[in-house]
Amino acid sequence: MSTTRTIKLNCDMGQGFGVWRMGTDEEIMPHIDMANIACGFHAADPHIISKTIDLALQNDVMIGAHPGYPDKQGFGQRSFAMSDEEICDIVIYQVGALKALCESKNAELSYVKPHGALYRDMMKDKNIFRSVVDAVSCFNLPLMILASPNNQDYLDLADRFDVPLLFEAFADRTYLANGQLTPDTSANGRLRNEEAIVNQVKQITRYGKVTSADGFILAIEADTLCIDTNHPRAVELINRIREQWC
Repeated sequence: MSTTRTIKLNCDMGQGFGVWRMGTDEEIMPHIDMANIACGFHAADPHIISKTIDLALQNDVMIGAHPGYPDKQGFGQRSFAMSDEEICDIVIYQVGALKALCESKNAELSYVKPHGALYRDMMKDKNIFRSVVDAVSCFNLPLMILASPNNQDYLDLADRFDVPLLFEAFADRTYLANGQLTPDTSANGRLRNEEAIVNQVKQITRYGKVTSADGFILAIEADTLCIDTNHPRAVELINRIREQWC
């Protein structure tokens, strides 16, 4: 039995620096619900952040903070050996900066979604997850994390800090049998075929399940779906994905 769920679409935005730009934010922003805005450590600078907030406001899109490791050279995709206190501090620093820029425009910051290696590390290491939750608790905001078969473990820990969780699935990323994402560096880390992406979205939204790269059926309940802004037909793909529940 299938029950199609309407879930919000989120995309990583503002991931440029200086004159360098990544993605087509202006084209994509009108078609999404939630913008995860880079906070300066893995990408972006104050001007880019400011302009991305403006773009989100113009399109009535929810604004989320997208903090990562201090790693512009590696685009936040490399793990760093940091203490629990250091991780907490870098998240507070980045979210606080984005929050201040939002407030300067009477915009609301609605949630936090860690980026890249920090996202992956917090899903694998409960100490890192606890540090991120501790940081987010300072802002009274929800934290977006990967939807997996063991959501309850993360809910229990986040409840100690009174931090709500938003559970996220991915349209084009492949999954491991344990519910984690296949590393993006792997040859099969992403679905390249548009039909395969749409079929994965159907499975997630209609059945609350996803098939791992090695054939296991995993139960996941997602509140939001992440779309890759660098897909060559991102806007067309987003519109096809929306057709699954419209």
